[in-house]
Amino acid sequence: MFLSFSDYFSFELMWKRIPKLVEKIPITLELAGLAFLISLILGLLIAVVRFKQIKGLNQLAKVFLSIIRGTPMLIQLYVAYYGIPAILKFFNSLFDAGINTNIVPKIVYAFLALGIYQSAFTSETIRAALLSVDKGEIEAAHAMGMTYPQILRRIIIPEALENALPGIANSLIGLVKGTSLASTCGIIEITYQNSLLAGRDYRYLEGYVALAIIYWIITIILEQIFKIIERKIRIPDQPKPIDEDENNDKGFKAFFKNLFKKNKKESSINVDTQY
Repeated sequence: MFLSFSDYFSFELMWKRIPKLVEKIPITLELAGLAFLISLILGLLIAVVRFKQIKGLNQLAKVFLSIIRGTPMLIQLYVAYYGIPAILKFFNSLFDAGINTNIVPKIVYAFLALGIYQSAFTSETIRAALLSVDKGEIEAAHAMGMTYPQILRRIIIPEALENALPGIANSLIGLVKGTSLASTCGIIEITYQNSLLAGRDYRYLEGYVALAIIYWIITIILEQIFKIIERKIRIPDQPKPIDEDENNDKGFKAFFKNLFKKNKKESSINVDTQY
């Protein structure tokens, strides 16, 4: 008995599964957006602490980054899902606070864990962007009499934001894909939705291919959005000096080229002076 290709993979079933998976995209985007916001805020604070080399806090930031970057995201999700309720129960028994841990939505544990995990990488992106700002420009701004808030607004933030934007875009795209692990917290996003649907007919491959297409389309849309933002905030390049090409030219061709330009300039001057 021979089996057809549809017995292994059905395109029809894949296309039918996509609309059912798309229904859970808002949860995926909400989870990624909240985690991205936390990673930006926490990452900015850590980056400033390390950039300014604040004593005490700088050492704590290094330990935090070492722990977060040295452990898998999946383990951190489990720790958040089981650890936060345990801590709240401990405080309940210690201070009789009366906090009900059952009313905390599961999505809170997920976006906290994802946001804290991504903040470790976002902080390094922001710190590298701050370090890339030319110190000579800052010193020149001080010499011109600018205050530090003015320097921050006109020099440091525009240049650092332009340099950090590609890394920040990668962080958001990574978080969108990282939400697939949120099913460990019992959140029904698109990956968990596929597991539920495939559990009925045991056709997992079609669902995973559909998931790959959906994640790919989301990534392309985010890339295009960040490209538009990057073009909007891009600092214009400095114009080249007028005589730069003339100074760099060498050889007989350059000699006659410069001679022709020189004669042309002199003739134009003579014409102007006649009037």
